[in-house]
Amino acid sequence: MAKAKKTTESQESLESQLFKAADKLRNNIGADEYKHVVLGLIFLKHISDQFVVLHARLETEEFSNPEDPDEYLAENIFFVPEEARWSVIQTRAREDRIAIVENGTALEVNIGGYLDYVMDVIENQVGNDSLKGILPKVFGRNNLPIQTLTGLIDLISGLNLQSAEAQSKDLLGRIYEYFLGQFASSEGKRGGQFYTPQSIVGLLVEMLEPYKGRVYDPCCGSGGMFVMSEKFVESHQGRIGDIAIYGQESNHTTWRLCKMNLAIRGIDSSQVRWNAEGSFLNNAHPDVRMDYILANPPFNISDWWNASLEADARWVYGTPAPGNANFGWLQHIAYHLKPTGLAGVVLAKGSLTGKSSGEGEIRRRMIAEGNLIDCIVNLPGKLFFNTQIPAALWFINKNRQQGNHARKGEILFIDARHLGHLINRRNLEFNPEDIQKIAQTYHAWRTGEGEYEDIKGFCSSASLERVAEMDYVLTPGRYVGLQDEEDDFDFAERFAALKAEFESQLAEEASLNQAILENLARVQVP
Repeated sequence: MAKAKKTTESQESLESQLFKAADKLRNNIGADEYKHVVLGLIFLKHISDQFVVLHARLETEEFSNPEDPDEYLAENIFFVPEEARWSVIQTRAREDRIAIVENGTALEVNIGGYLDYVMDVIENQVGNDSLKGILPKVFGRNNLPIQTLTGLIDLISGLNLQSAEAQSKDLLGRIYEYFLGQFASSEGKRGGQFYTPQSIVGLLVEMLEPYKGRVYDPCCGSGGMFVMSEKFVESHQGRIGDIAIYGQESNHTTWRLCKMNLAIRGIDSSQVRWNAEGSFLNNAHPDVRMDYILANPPFNISDWWNASLEADARWVYGTPAPGNANFGWLQHIAYHLKPTGLAGVVLAKGSLTGKSSGEGEIRRRMIAEGNLIDCIVNLPGKLFFNTQIPAALWFINKNRQQGNHARKGEILFIDARHLGHLINRRNLEFNPEDIQKIAQTYHAWRTGEGEYEDIKGFCSSASLERVAEMDYVLTPGRYVGLQDEEDDFDFAERFAALKAEFESQLAEEASLNQAILENLARVQVP
């Protein structure tokens, strides 16, 4: 048994070992704060190591100036001023007081204050425009012990990110991405707002195959959809430059994580925008049409509506319910697709069946009039860090009317609830075999080039006439022939719906009572 344990430990990934070591230093700091400290240091180490490699090469080249920022701009590498280089940070990490000059004033700071200072220095360096306003300045906070900070610096210093092996294997990108996922898991509900689990992103990317063109995420979180799309192109011997990414995020902190995540991989994020209003109220790319859209919008959000949206051009199939944004997201996404575009969207499973506030009619029109819906995938529970609400994938295809679509008069239904494996007591994920099984089924069905057949309990191709007979309800279990009827009644989903309905009724009653009181107050007593 001891031997088996030793083998397991030796096979543990570098990412996992590093995270465990970093987590031991966390003490009582919340994961939501600590992630900015750790990820900020990893990012700083990365850009410093990249700089050092090019600096050493420039020193050997005639007519090159290793201290000229333009030399680095030409190589798409950030220029790191001397005081911000990792070797200097490592040297000063255990100094009690470090002298700096900030805004013309001489100051003495500890290592936490010094790291905040160098983040500003890097952002303000000529040529580093894409980093402006995104680096964390959280190191000087009182709740961050100096011993934690010095321990992290020592830990990260052990990473050799200058070697060709590290660069070729995208080591730092893997570490950054792994840490994002682990912090999201630690944060639970809050973490799910900035991170979509990698296996879900991987499934969306494998099904859509974004080889070339514009890739868009209207609620992009920390940028996982973009990273995975680039990985997909690279793994299939494509050219990374063949795709251009567009995104939008309303949470400024999350947007900064996204920009760092993309910068660490050398991905152009100039079209990834932030504004507090979000994609509905302040659409950052109103006139751009996309080849691929991948999105995991927040489920069932009720505080999204504004009167200015009433006659919005995006509501081609009907005005969405002010109390639920699900069909607002679907129509926003359909609106932004090119005539040949494809989209994969994660939504609460209630969107497949709901009929209140016009949702059923919008769904009917998207199917019967728009002929947009290509495929629905029913997901297992426990996939998400932030919710236990049952979820499904919607695949929208603007090209279904064209003659080259083998199944333009049908919709593919896949029930994947029995796939996946537990990674801990709370969470489940798809493995590569699960992803390939679902993706290959979809590709064989959609293109007509492979052998597709209905598999009872897993997949079924249903005609639009059959979907109409089912009153445009898109629950996969109704089509794939499950042995039981569980799919038609999901307790968690029903409980969540009843709870929301009850809260809505309470709100209406409170509003009515308030109106009565206001009317009584206006009555003139003789």
